[in-house]
Amino acid sequence: MPSKVTGQVRLFAAPERFSSRTTYFLKILVVSLRATPIFPHWNRGRLVSPLQLARRETKRCPLTDPTPHDDLAETSCGYVTLLGAPNVGKSTLLNAFVGQDLSIVTSKAQTTWHRITGIRTTARCQAIFLHTPGILPPRGLLHRSLLFSAEEAVKEADVVVVICDPLQNTGNAERKQIEGILALGSGMRIGVVNKVDASDPGRIERERAWLDQLRVASAYLVSATHRTGLEPLVEELERNLPEGPFLYPGDEVATAPERFFVSEMVREAIFEQFREEVPYASICRVEDFRESGERTYIQVTIYVERSSQKGILIGDGGASIRSLGTIARKRIQRFLGCPVYLDLWVKVLPNWRRKPEQLRRLGIPVAHDDRAR
Repeated sequence: MPSKVTGQVRLFAAPERFSSRTTYFLKILVVSLRATPIFPHWNRGRLVSPLQLARRETKRCPLTDPTPHDDLAETSCGYVTLLGAPNVGKSTLLNAFVGQDLSIVTSKAQTTWHRITGIRTTARCQAIFLHTPGILPPRGLLHRSLLFSAEEAVKEADVVVVICDPLQNTGNAERKQIEGILALGSGMRIGVVNKVDASDPGRIERERAWLDQLRVASAYLVSATHRTGLEPLVEELERNLPEGPFLYPGDEVATAPERFFVSEMVREAIFEQFREEVPYASICRVEDFRESGERTYIQVTIYVERSSQKGILIGDGGASIRSLGTIARKRIQRFLGCPVYLDLWVKVLPNWRRKPEQLRRLGIPVAHDDRAR
């Protein structure tokens, strides 16, 4: 029975056990139906695929093997969780793995607020990357919610990639927090020392020693920005993913709809254009996404916590919000490959970072212990 939204098959009644071959083909059937649009307006929430992005003339990643796989051949598929302190390069590494800019990359720390899933498919392997928020000791409901998201991703992982940055002086509290989260999962651990192109040997060795304490199976020295040292790391990941059929069509690079990435592009522009508390008090939600003729109409609401923050975002005579809209619109147009009318609204949602119901409404998972608060 197909779902009206995604086309997924839901088995309401099934035998207690299927043969492995029957289960294999059922999985392929479900995944195929998930990829099939059954309504004309499905494109408002469509997934982003490398074929779509290639038509938009984005760069392909040299690490990505576009060779189509044989569904009947032996394949491997599994989850890879990217874990680390804020600003160690998890976003840049995810973007390098999948060959597209899926995650915000800024000089500011703690910019990832949603768990982002990226997919890298080659001829015989599909790696599903779970990009988690940066790990910090929780200082409020939002931070506890981000920590909860990271914990769940580690529990799901077949492989956990622990990323560290020798240019940072990561404190003992952050390291202890990461160690505690790692203990929740059973996946294989691989260590990555990023930004080695800009660091000295002493700092690199310090991070390698810490990774040894975490009992990683192996450690790699890489530069995610310059795409160096990544091929051996990718080969190691592929060798350690379990055998099984692909869970997603080979041409998908993300599980989130375009609406999500549009809202992230607006938030990325906020982080670049504003300072201090305003970016961290702002969150975006796409309220309307309509393709009409040659131009796509997109309405995005930016929620802030106080009226003073709203005034800063709008600026004198609306100058700041116009500048923000221009920057974000150009990025969105490159991403969608079509002209865009971007309609930005700013609204005050008092203390949204401290209210579980508001976080859930804005798409941020809340830990069970915090849901009743």
